[in-house]
Amino acid sequence: MCSYMVVCAHLPRFELVVAAGGPRALSGRALALAPAPGGEQRVGDVSGAAEARGVLAGMAFGEALARCPDLGLVPADPLGVACVWERAVCALEGIGAAPEPARPGLAYFQAEGLHGLHGGEEGVLAAARRALGPRARVGVGPTRFCALAAALEVRSRRAVVVRAADVRRYLASRPVGVLRFREDTAALVEPLERLGVRTLGELAALGRDAVADRFGAPGTLARALALGEDTPLRGRLREERLEESLELAQSGSGQALERVLGLLVDRLLARPQRRGRTLRAVVLSARLVEQGTWRERVVFREALCDPRRMRLALSVRLALLPAPAEALGLAVERFGPAEGAQATLLDGSGAQRGERLREGVAQVRVVAGPEAALRALCVDPDSRVPERRVVLTPFPA
Repeated sequence: MCSYMVVCAHLPRFELVVAAGGPRALSGRALALAPAPGGEQRVGDVSGAAEARGVLAGMAFGEALARCPDLGLVPADPLGVACVWERAVCALEGIGAAPEPARPGLAYFQAEGLHGLHGGEEGVLAAARRALGPRARVGVGPTRFCALAAALEVRSRRAVVVRAADVRRYLASRPVGVLRFREDTAALVEPLERLGVRTLGELAALGRDAVADRFGAPGTLARALALGEDTPLRGRLREERLEESLELAQSGSGQALERVLGLLVDRLLARPQRRGRTLRAVVLSARLVEQGTWRERVVFREALCDPRRMRLALSVRLALLPAPAEALGLAVERFGPAEGAQATLLDGSGAQRGERLREGVAQVRVVAGPEAALRALCVDPDSRVPERRVVLTPFPA
């Protein structure tokens, strides 16, 4: 278990508030984020008035309308959400924190290193609330999951703080619905509730083998979280942001959009701030004619600086646009190595090879996640059981 205290900052209904134009737009109105065009017909975030009438986030659209016939639908605004959330994360960085953004409206950071700056724990929590605004709910615990459960319990401006000695007892009383806020355990909530498992304490009481057999790795992780175990925080890597956008004289689609995309790629590669670096991940966005926005993250198979290959990779994503666009944007999310620096792994000195190996591991993790690069570690070479001789551990980058 982690020995330091983690602060969880939660902004409820963040995506709906941004799409509706502010928290006042939700006051007394039954609203929900409209289902994504072409996707599964389920509503997104819902307002308090809609929730009081039985509408829940993720509910089928037909069932939501049956429960609340006057339910208002708000077009999703992923581009606006990304911009507002980036400002919020930068505000946390402005108080000295190294935040780990989990999803729009939810971030974690370690508190101990900020006590001297803000005069203790209460000062840190007050600074976080000032940075994020009065709607922020703040929870504190020795792990990010415990801090999340505490933040979800908050109903006022006063933070909920859980000490290390009380973690298991506190988590045991929390509902399994807290798992919805972790991407890798969200799908477990519905089957657990069907099986009669209502609290995290009931989940923790189940045998590890039984949970693993029924739910696999997500179930094992959920049980570990319920027992107060979690991994340390990982603050985000701050990258210089480059962005190009272009307004369309007429609503664009098809070949017109591809020509605009080619122009954006050329402009982005010509920016002097790029300093010869390749591009590893970009964000393609659009403002739609029929209200709302669209945003798609694209990770290249290898870091690129060739405009032709970038256009080929990005033009395929234009087919995912749900409606004609009136503006198109392209932004760099992650840079790669400089042009011409991609030598073979065995060339150069040991330090250079180590640097290229770390760079390769970083590229793999961008594409496939933090656990994508593992190494074999010999722990018991004399064991007769092959699984005990060698274990897989994260590759140190």
